[in-house]
Amino acid sequence: MSVYLIGEVTITDESWIPGYATNVHDIAHKHGGKYLSRSANITTVEGEPCKANMIALVEFPDMDALQAFINDPEYAAFRESRVKGSISNLHVIDDTDAAGTIPYLGKG
Repeated sequence: MSVYLIGEVTITDESWIPGYATNVHDIAHKHGGKYLSRSANITTVEGEPCKANMIALVEFPDMDALQAFINDPEYAAFRESRVKGSISNLHVIDDTDAAGTIPYLGKG
């Protein structure tokens, strides 16, 4: 079952971005991760404006792969730099339908 990591990031110090942007994709990829988007082009079409100035969406084959990425020692320094230089909220959703009415999604 695929899972999706959604990272909402409000950058407070840009010094961490070059190293993170250059290296973290490869670490995620090592664990089966695939970036679907890493964008600062955020438009709110309904509700409160998003406070983040960058959102990343990364697909992983399952929760174990995502956890392996998060806990990878190679990622630790990059994670620490992101935490120090931003306000980050990370969320995980799976590929299910909570209502159970979409036939191509598993029932959630």
